[in-house]
Amino acid sequence: QLQLVESGGGLVQPGESLRLSCAASEFTLDYAIGWFRQAPGKEREGVSCISSSGGSTDYADSVKGRFTISRDNAKNTVYLQMNNLKPEDTAVYYCAADARHYSGSYYLYYGMTYWGKGTLVTVSS
Repeated sequence: QLQLVESGGGLVQPGESLRLSCAASEFTLDYAIGWFRQAPGKEREGVSCISSSGGSTDYADSVKGRFTISRDNAKNTVYLQMNNLKPEDTAVYYCAADARHYSGSYYLYYGMTYWGKGTLVTVSS
């Protein structure tokens, strides 16, 4: 079974940047990969998704222009570059994967099949 491990979370000040990484346990070319987040007391939110080839990406409106998703299939790793972070970005960020070939917008709304355990991002002054 595919395993996903997130890293790169931490405490930063507003306006700063972080890069999250999602390492997969096996060859990821068949999987779309997504990033989701959940803040305390709030529902899970789809943040960004990248297709298996990397040719298609989707973003939540709340992060467009600030976050960039990318993937390195040779390293079985997906990245989420987060710039100009805001306090409202504070959440546990989860990496997820799915091989059913649905659209990115579908995954961001309904979720994906395989999940990591998450990494905490805190944006505070």
